[in-house]
Amino acid sequence: MPQVRPRRFLLLFLVIFLIGKFWVAPAVALHRSNTLASEYYVHRSLPDGKMNSNKRLTYPPTTKSDRVDDYHGTKVADFYRWLEDPESEETKAWVEAQNQVTFGYLNEISSREIIKQRLTKIWDYEKYSIPFKEGNNYFYFKNDGLQNQSVFYTQKSLNGEPKILLDPNKLSTDGTVALSGLSISEDGKLLAYGLSSSGSDWQEWKVRDVETAKDLEDNLNWIKFSGASWTNDHKGFFYSRYDEPNEKTKFEDVNYYQKLYYHKLGTPQAEDTLIYQRHDQKEWSFSGSVTEDGRYLIISVGLGTDPKNLVFYKDLTNPLSEVVELIKDFHADYSFIDNDNSVFYFRTDLDAPRGRVIAIDSKKPTEGELKEIIPQAVETLEGVGILNNQFVAEYLKDAHSQVKIFDLKGDFVREIELPGLGSVGGFGGKRYDTETFYSFTNPTTPGTIYRYNIITGKSEVFRQPEVDFNPDNYETKQVFYSSKDGTGIPMFITHKKGMKLDGNNPTYLYGYGGFNVSLTPTFSVSNLIWMEMGGVFAVPNIRGGGEYGEEWHQAGMKLKKQNVFDDFIAAAEWLISNKYTKPAKLAIGGGSNGGLLVGACMAQRPDLFGAALPAVGVMDMLRFHKFTIGWAWISEYGSPDNLDEFKALYGYSPLHNLKPDTAYPATMITTADRDDRVVPAHSFKFAAALQAAHKGDAPVLIRIETKAGHGAGKPTAKIIEEAVDKWGFLVRTLDMKV
Repeated sequence: MPQVRPRRFLLLFLVIFLIGKFWVAPAVALHRSNTLASEYYVHRSLPDGKMNSNKRLTYPPTTKSDRVDDYHGTKVADFYRWLEDPESEETKAWVEAQNQVTFGYLNEISSREIIKQRLTKIWDYEKYSIPFKEGNNYFYFKNDGLQNQSVFYTQKSLNGEPKILLDPNKLSTDGTVALSGLSISEDGKLLAYGLSSSGSDWQEWKVRDVETAKDLEDNLNWIKFSGASWTNDHKGFFYSRYDEPNEKTKFEDVNYYQKLYYHKLGTPQAEDTLIYQRHDQKEWSFSGSVTEDGRYLIISVGLGTDPKNLVFYKDLTNPLSEVVELIKDFHADYSFIDNDNSVFYFRTDLDAPRGRVIAIDSKKPTEGELKEIIPQAVETLEGVGILNNQFVAEYLKDAHSQVKIFDLKGDFVREIELPGLGSVGGFGGKRYDTETFYSFTNPTTPGTIYRYNIITGKSEVFRQPEVDFNPDNYETKQVFYSSKDGTGIPMFITHKKGMKLDGNNPTYLYGYGGFNVSLTPTFSVSNLIWMEMGGVFAVPNIRGGGEYGEEWHQAGMKLKKQNVFDDFIAAAEWLISNKYTKPAKLAIGGGSNGGLLVGACMAQRPDLFGAALPAVGVMDMLRFHKFTIGWAWISEYGSPDNLDEFKALYGYSPLHNLKPDTAYPATMITTADRDDRVVPAHSFKFAAALQAAHKGDAPVLIRIETKAGHGAGKPTAKIIEEAVDKWGFLVRTLDMKV
């Protein structure tokens, strides 16, 4: 699930590099109780994929309560409400018992070891992030191959001697402490960085001297959904935090009343200066960013996950200045780009659902003073930066990247020639920099970093990974199909060349469909293993995402959420009708909001899929807003407190739409005990209900990770183990040959 105000464009690649793959649930060896193993057993089966129909799994019994809630006159049973308490002895025993069954089943899959060996071998290559420069220092991440966490380096020049600035692998023995955010001071001498433990959204921030790689005494806590932005005098930075939570319930309690602070170096957090708060707006969030010239603090005010935001600012040249409300209404998205003195540049979707660039003179802030610089195009404008005193604009054209350069008047200069159809990230730097770096990737191209000369318009390879596979053995194509209502949907399909379209190919259909998130073509070692085994990997760009702008997003929100499921189901039907696969060979997967997608689709069309892999999903659409940051998703899903929205939510909520005595596809639900984004109760309750409703021999399992969260900062070892279990499960349930 996205954060309250997700960052895009210039930081996108860095974020992806830090968190690893999108919504893959972590994996580690779990405790196995001999007592529980004797109580809950797994029958022996025939070789992979040929389970004896007379020998079914025996699931742990799950107690049903008599809890019933009244929603606008509709009585709704909540049999498994007790599973919402992760600390109760009953829930802990249930988790342990479920893992016994799950890992007993997985351990019988002989091909898991083959998959693990090959996955580990391919994964073991050097991985670099895009370098960036602050002051006289360059900074970047590097992973030698199988390190649990990537290491943060600095060096004086691109050809200089690298020095380790921060190695998160030394912060814990199992790699479960991860770097979750960073900010370098403008002179390149100080690093503010955030740490997350066991995948939690809670962050602890520290400050490190770049030259000595030693921490200062500064220590900040109770931070979520926040970066840090230094003042140009390097004396401190702005950040956002919540009040200190209840220690026992900090992973479940709702998060309200975020506040914006300034921290002065060398002082305790208790003395930090409160910059802005709103006692009357508990759901508002604040993100503070200092302009490159150091003159202004730009405050983006968010409301849940809605892309619409307010924009305030503070004049940092005047210590007594008040916060000024520039954009006062939540009517559009405004992403700050840069400023010329009092003139602010924004990427906005105001009267332009696919995005445009405007200028606002903060001295004349009325809407009548808006000046259009770059008009809306046919393509979707994802983000904009300024380099070489020119706009560098990233677009999506049918869900793949396109980058154009404009002068400050908005006149087109050139389109950057990319290596092919795929996804780019990067193009960071200062306003007058004449070179920058970007990364290019697609399903058959590992992320390759290019150095780009903005004056000459030439790109050259800066770092190219060496991965143990031949990209020429694979092909990616983009197709378009019609959804239930006739809407055209694009889909990327990747597989081995020469594959026969005979309807017998195991296929993994992956989706998300929400929160304005665009799924673009990217490389994944895990997906490569799937394709090496003969699998097809398909990604449809369904509504709810941002591939075609805000109208595309809104077409999959609230009362229109069913469009998302219809689009995904139509993708499955297209793959079947075009002989890529058949229901018995078709698996669906997705995480977080994508886990909701999988849960809803398997509930609506259990006959259409052979297997389902919902990860860290939002499964209880009547209570999602009761935990941590779940209330923020009301802007996307709607609220069960509203009658019309309740009807829509109740109509597709995965937990509430399972039907008794129904044969559901083979399912492995994945979640983690420390997920404080989408709390594990969603998956717990869905698993219990699915096991109770399911009729048939197909396994219905839940894999519950320990010391892990929603997905960010997962150690490499856990990512590999989870991928091995995922593909092993599909090899067995889809009857694949390895």
